[in-house]
Amino acid sequence: MHERSSVGELAEQLRRELDRYSPGGKLPSSRALVERFRVSPVTVSRALAQLAAEGLVITRPGAGAFRARPRPAADPAGDTSWQEVALSADGAADLVPRTVDASGVTVCLAAPPPGVLEFNGGYPHPSLQPERAMAAALARAGRRPGAWGRPPLEGLPELREWFARGIGGSVTAAEVLIAAGGQSALATALRALAPPGAQVLVESPTYPGMLALARAAGLRPVPVPVDSDGVRPGLLADAFRATGARVFVCQPLFQNPTGAVLAPDRRAEVLRIARAAGAFVIEDDYVRRMVHADSGPLPRPLAADDPDGVVVHVGSLTKATSPSFRVSALAARGPVLERLRAIQVVDSFFVPRPLQEAALELVGSPAWPRHLRALSAALKTRRDVMTAELARHLPELVLPHIPAGGYHLWLRLPDGADEASVTAAALRAGVALIPGRPYFSAEPPAAHLRLSFAAVAGTGEIVEGVRRLRVACDEALRCGPVTAR
Repeated sequence: MHERSSVGELAEQLRRELDRYSPGGKLPSSRALVERFRVSPVTVSRALAQLAAEGLVITRPGAGAFRARPRPAADPAGDTSWQEVALSADGAADLVPRTVDASGVTVCLAAPPPGVLEFNGGYPHPSLQPERAMAAALARAGRRPGAWGRPPLEGLPELREWFARGIGGSVTAAEVLIAAGGQSALATALRALAPPGAQVLVESPTYPGMLALARAAGLRPVPVPVDSDGVRPGLLADAFRATGARVFVCQPLFQNPTGAVLAPDRRAEVLRIARAAGAFVIEDDYVRRMVHADSGPLPRPLAADDPDGVVVHVGSLTKATSPSFRVSALAARGPVLERLRAIQVVDSFFVPRPLQEAALELVGSPAWPRHLRALSAALKTRRDVMTAELARHLPELVLPHIPAGGYHLWLRLPDGADEASVTAAALRAGVALIPGRPYFSAEPPAAHLRLSFAAVAGTGEIVEGVRRLRVACDEALRCGPVTAR
């Protein structure tokens, strides 16, 4: 059973039993709850914390948990209907709607119901995260002199140097800013490089979180098609000429969702086209540390081959560690660096120093290369199992590219298939998927699905998840009988 489902079940059981205790009465000890319900101490602690957050119990360190006293009657609800007018009253100068659509992001972040397999996850399963190494790093970081003081606004010099070395080329620590995760860094870059109402070129398909950021900043994404070798330079040049855009956002390495790697002959061409257009390239290098064990040598980041400041580079530790380990970096050269720094300071001041210190402790420990090797091997195994199961049981789903890095596969549905029907049928069958539509900034050329092989507990869940997807396809697509096992 997943930890989160057992927490919810225990919290519900305790919630039903609260009437046995008078207000202020003490609940059984944590040890007694562990023994009675045969769960871990962590599950008990989290269940009690959930009830405390609901105002049903009060926890007192060293004393235990107690039933909370009844709350006073709540004040009558106010009338917030006026906000509909205020939030939609765009002035004459507004060029785009001010609504923010986060649905493409939340589908990757939302935990599915208990018993549903997580093929929609955007982060590695806890078993793939270096939890012990992160805990040890955080403990050591907390004991560092000045660990709880204010850090330099640009970030700790040693951490900036570590990110600069990872980019390579002539990039220096002075050209790096520490940011709070890749999403935050992308938001800063988009705000720095394009004014509201401007068009910004994006890969098609591309990461929905970036599309949501662009639209929330008042920008208008313009799609540039991607194939198995990355963005198509000829179409990129056409898009720059047609739009006058000054920004192109791309993921040259293991692109999300296709998994494509920008081909060697296209790398210099993309930089040349952007330079000729007087435009910036935002390089989202989000998953470099999630390479598979059978991958060959990785190409350098575009920023390493860019002496002219065309590339604004975004790199992150989050994907290879934990969703909550939100440490990333922006790298740029020239006047744009000061604008990036100013926006980041205004938005968030700085990344908390304890988290930066913990990042330094983690990447400097012997546990870090061991974790990356183990993660690389595990991702390859999971990818191989998922591709084999799909080929065996769902041959009608086309997999145009098998990536050598990242954590997901991009599948094309049969012509005429409806993504929403397949996704809904899959959820009924017990597996959560991501439909392809949120990855396109305009009309998609076909129906797709994105399947993650990193968010589930192991290869057994991958096998079972594909079996459930077969059942869903039989229901939604009427595409043939379930393969006998």
